Amino acid sequence: MFEALRKSSGILGMNARNLEYIRPLNRKRGRNIADDKLLSKRVLRKAGLPVPKLIATIRNNESLEQFDWSLLPGGFALKPNRGFGGEGILVVYGRKKNRDDAWVKADGSLVTIEDLRAHIRNILDGSFSLTNSPDIAFFEERLTLLKSFKPYSYKGIPDLRIIVCNRIPVMAMLRLPTRQSSGKANLQQGAIGVGIDLATGTTTTAVIGKSHIIEYVPKTRLALSGIRIPYWKEILRIAIESQNVSGLGYLGADIAIDRERGPVLLELNARPGLSIQIANLDGLKGRLDRVKDLRVKTTERGMTLGMNLFGGEIEEELEEISGKRIIGPVTKTKLVGRDGKTEIEVEAKIDTGADSTSIDIDLARRLGFNDTVDGYLKAAKDWQEISELSGGERWKMFEHIPGVVATIPVKSASGTTYRVAIRIEIVVDGLRVPARATLIDRSNLEYPVIIGRKNLSRFLVDVTK
Repeated sequence: MFEALRKSSGILGMNARNLEYIRPLNRKRGRNIADDKLLSKRVLRKAGLPVPKLIATIRNNESLEQFDWSLLPGGFALKPNRGFGGEGILVVYGRKKNRDDAWVKADGSLVTIEDLRAHIRNILDGSFSLTNSPDIAFFEERLTLLKSFKPYSYKGIPDLRIIVCNRIPVMAMLRLPTRQSSGKANLQQGAIGVGIDLATGTTTTAVIGKSHIIEYVPKTRLALSGIRIPYWKEILRIAIESQNVSGLGYLGADIAIDRERGPVLLELNARPGLSIQIANLDGLKGRLDRVKDLRVKTTERGMTLGMNLFGGEIEEELEEISGKRIIGPVTKTKLVGRDGKTEIEVEAKIDTGADSTSIDIDLARRLGFNDTVDGYLKAAKDWQEISELSGGERWKMFEHIPGVVATIPVKSASGTTYRVAIRIEIVVDGLRVPARATLIDRSNLEYPVIIGRKNLSRFLVDVTK
């Protein structure tokens, strides 16, 4: 696959990247800013661009010995100032319960103060720096995971790599942490890279590691194509502005989306890697040749050019390639009644975070399930008692009720409850889908129907629709 792409699409090699773009376009000042993360933070923050908050720096062994460990919050990232390729970054997710001297990493392992000291000494010695020269260690805030990314990401925070040349974004990739990458969004360590259509911010092709193309999140049926990236135009704007500020003519901007703050600029790369080409099934050279001589006066103009030059009719292409319909997070849905003739149209919430489809009990009555609802409400008076029963005992409570086909566990923050399910047919975007729907009182909720992922295998969900 890689060789075919290289021959047909103008794949950019490392030597060409260095000779044609990095050397002529990236002057010493810009490279110094990109290679020095603490300097980058100062320059970018001064320009009004969002960066992770700095907690503390450790510049030498003396400051390490005097460091006040109580300054550290529950979650943080420890980084080398001049690290490269994601090496030397240590991320912790919370303090170990009942301990002031230990934290927990993504894989559940402990990190103690002594572990942090040892890691910082390695950083100070230059073990992770570009030139193996003495370095500085610093702590910064750990960003929080965006809810819509949670099903696609193992433990860590996904980020986006945007390649910008001449103030024009030319290629982009979403990087998803995996178990293999230990929760880091690093392709060299086994993370997933997913190409992005620049016009719409929609994911296309996925690659794991550096070259193995995949369709789904490992060990799931979650499709990696068709994910709409939130804040897309803002992300492109930040990437272009970071080039303006740094003076780099060719760079890779790494941006994450924090649950509270939105897009945050993690770092700049004066020598961005080339695996992004495989994730996009396209070569960088052809794209760079199209923009390197253009005159771009404003950020808005650069953004428009990038979206128009390197974005396509992605929705139609995705539907054609995947064979799936693209729907929004709320969509008009018809429900077919028990008699096979009655049809009721409602607005349904599309929820990929929910396993099962559920409908309001009053809506179930209108669909012809009066006796089912009455029997269910009569049998289900004591939820706690039901939860403590075995599966077989639970089924005995409901099997006599007309229309009930199963009891389904539903997990929430308050624990696990059980609902009965009926068999209905739903019609979404013209497609008829047989479904098992659980019954619940949704009279105080906005939508009478939630369609869960078990009934969404024929659809891609566009959260911006």
